[in-house]
Amino acid sequence: MSTLYIRLPSRSVADNVAHWIALPCPYALVATDDTVEREGVAALPDLANVITVAQRVVLLLAASDVTLLHLTVPPMSGARLRVALPNLVEDQLMTDPADCVMVAGPVGNPADAPRTVAVVQRSWLEILLQTVAGYGARQVAALPAQLCLEHAVSGASAVITPFGQEIDLAIRLAHEDGLGLPLLPDNPAGSATDVVEALCAIVPTVSIALYVPAEAVTAYQQAVEALLPLEPRVTVLSDGWSHWIEGARSTSINLVAGMAGTAGATVDWRRWRTPIVLASLVLLLNIGALNVEWWRLSHEAAALRASMAQIYKNAYPKETVIVDPAAQMRQKLAAARHDAGQPAPDDFAALASGFSQAWTSVTQNATGPVKPAIATMEYRDRSLLVKPKPEPEVPMAQMKTALAARSLGLAQSAPGVWQIRSAP
Repeated sequence: MSTLYIRLPSRSVADNVAHWIALPCPYALVATDDTVEREGVAALPDLANVITVAQRVVLLLAASDVTLLHLTVPPMSGARLRVALPNLVEDQLMTDPADCVMVAGPVGNPADAPRTVAVVQRSWLEILLQTVAGYGARQVAALPAQLCLEHAVSGASAVITPFGQEIDLAIRLAHEDGLGLPLLPDNPAGSATDVVEALCAIVPTVSIALYVPAEAVTAYQQAVEALLPLEPRVTVLSDGWSHWIEGARSTSINLVAGMAGTAGATVDWRRWRTPIVLASLVLLLNIGALNVEWWRLSHEAAALRASMAQIYKNAYPKETVIVDPAAQMRQKLAAARHDAGQPAPDDFAALASGFSQAWTSVTQNATGPVKPAIATMEYRDRSLLVKPKPEPEVPMAQMKTALAARSLGLAQSAPGVWQIRSAP
């Protein structure tokens, strides 16, 4: 998996230029076998193609932008620790914890040892992540630059990164400790002297390994010899990507993990382009097929309605208004049967006859001094409304069965009132 490492300018440097995104940044594209495929210095827009190709992008944040705190944290889960961190570090910050991203380092040995907490300004980190995401970054990590330097057991290590007239100084003091400082020399020609003086002021006693660009090694060696002629505790070395890569792999603090909803891995939609296109085509085909089937069924329904209307018109040519041919045909047939002396199933005579037969079959076996009787009977809206006397009670279930055998239905329209209709 190819990894692109980019050393970014500090927020201070970015605020002092009109277009910080145009600042040249050191970068290296590293293959899976740790081979550096490409390296150099380029602005982020010029690295768009490299960012797209790389499977992982590692942003090395300027040491001055990341504050490392050391706190004694009570034992708690990762989720609870993320919630508690703002309250734990509030007294040590000069800004609102809500405006910062905080990530805790691993549990130390022993477990109650102070833990390292990295803090960075949320707005600046969001700008950086959105910028590289806009260039097609697939997976992004953001690491403190000071923790990616070589760790010297008995001393400190430092790196300078020039960005135009300004210089970012990163210092690693211990395994989980380091800091940074943006420098703006008054005289660019004497920048090496200013850097060495600031470095010796921050680290006054122990030996220091200072990494500088290859073309600046001589100037910094001369500055060290001039400032520390009797105690050469600063060793000037040529900067290279080998110790950066090794340090980036050894650190466990990834500030992207503290973005609370911003994932380090973004979806590479280019991989899904072909499946999405195929799924869209299948969906369009299915929609087209459904539309064709709906049109066919609609056409058949229209033809059936036209045929029914034509049949009704042929049977009753004098009828000019045809709204529902089937219903109108049923009405005509019922009227014809009535005119011919044939009772309709929902006529009073048919309903009363069927009900009488069912009533007789249910009540003929009734025992007791009082026989079941009917209080009222009424024919209304092609249904027979019957109200039996309350005593003795007539078994409604048996009555329903008897009526069903005679193609009649029974429903209770009101308490104690039966409604008998012709069964459909």
